[in-house]
Amino acid sequence: MKPNSLAVFNSNDIYNTGADSTLPFHQHRDIFHLSGVDQEESILVISPMNKNKAHKEILFLKETNEHIAIWEGEKLTKEKAQEISGIETIYWLNQFDSIFRQLVIESENIYLNANEHLRTNNEMETREDRFVKKFKTDFPAHNVLRAAPIMHQIRSVKDPIEIKIMQHACDITEKGFRRILDFIKVGKMEYEIEAELMHEFLCNRSKGFAYTPIIASGSSACILHYIENNKSCNDGEVILMDFGAEYANYSSDLTRCVPVNGKFTKRQKEVYNAVLSVKNQATKLLKPGVYLNDYHVQVGQIMEEQLIKLKLISIKDVKNQDAKWPAYKKYFMHGTSHYIGLDTHDLGSWTEKIKENMVFTVEPGIYIAEEGLGIRLEDDVVVQKNATPLNLMENIPIEADEIEELMNQNEK
Repeated sequence: MKPNSLAVFNSNDIYNTGADSTLPFHQHRDIFHLSGVDQEESILVISPMNKNKAHKEILFLKETNEHIAIWEGEKLTKEKAQEISGIETIYWLNQFDSIFRQLVIESENIYLNANEHLRTNNEMETREDRFVKKFKTDFPAHNVLRAAPIMHQIRSVKDPIEIKIMQHACDITEKGFRRILDFIKVGKMEYEIEAELMHEFLCNRSKGFAYTPIIASGSSACILHYIENNKSCNDGEVILMDFGAEYANYSSDLTRCVPVNGKFTKRQKEVYNAVLSVKNQATKLLKPGVYLNDYHVQVGQIMEEQLIKLKLISIKDVKNQDAKWPAYKKYFMHGTSHYIGLDTHDLGSWTEKIKENMVFTVEPGIYIAEEGLGIRLEDDVVVQKNATPLNLMENIPIEADEIEELMNQNEK
């Protein structure tokens, strides 16, 4: 932060769905990352160069009372908030306006937060958005700066504690995957598989899926964001499952493909092994100093080789391709890796070099609509300094032969 500055971070709203119903509360990831506070209507103010030591870090909380405790459960006390956050100065929210005004007047620069993720849809106004709008009206002469670029840097490199939590989320995901291998049979509905996963996640103290799961059997696997999960799983089909457990607000993100009847056909296994080969080679390319855009170009070239072997594209197609949309994009149209952490598509720069302890997915895929076959394989990996990335999902079965063996072990 620049000298003589302060930064402000707000909790998310509790979102109303109609009448008196609300969605489950999900804390804004930035205030959670900085303070550990997982409660609505909280505000964090950081003023590191403030001459008053008590005002270098301040947490404003909604004051609890007996009525709230009875109807909603106890909220954070000042003592508990200090224990969770390490922040010594805690005020109730009704004191915010007067104290914040004093802090602003003493400061030259104000860092305000916004959702600057490349893929975000900002149609919905958030609590943070309303705060920014009000601040600019109340203090028009102050220099407003963006907090988001700093948060992108901070959150993209994971602390060992964060990696440990993410490993636990991946371990819960593994339990879910192993559970459904014995459950999947011809005639099962996609939503039944989703229900089995949710059962396993909740039994392991996850709040559920880190994102809306994809359970796509047969041709539905060629729809990249298929989330209906309402079709029957038929004999001879491969089912693509993209899901991950949340744990302590951190995400995991797994994709596995299995044969509905427990046995891949020759063609299905050829495509499966081609995707697995690309994934294994791509993983080795994730190293400190690499640019993500360059990495994706390299992975595209690896995929190109596999698609030629599968006779899906030809050398002639490659020679005549449009550089802006290479030939391989016909069957592999999405990126290979994204940041993962507190958000499934986590914060991080696409124009700066990859650093040690950044965590990425690796998820190549081949989608052959004319064959009703879509294969994607995905693990979460931690970039290492002088080694192949650490695979947080290395214990989750992925080899085609092992998948078949596990699906049929009770029939022997």
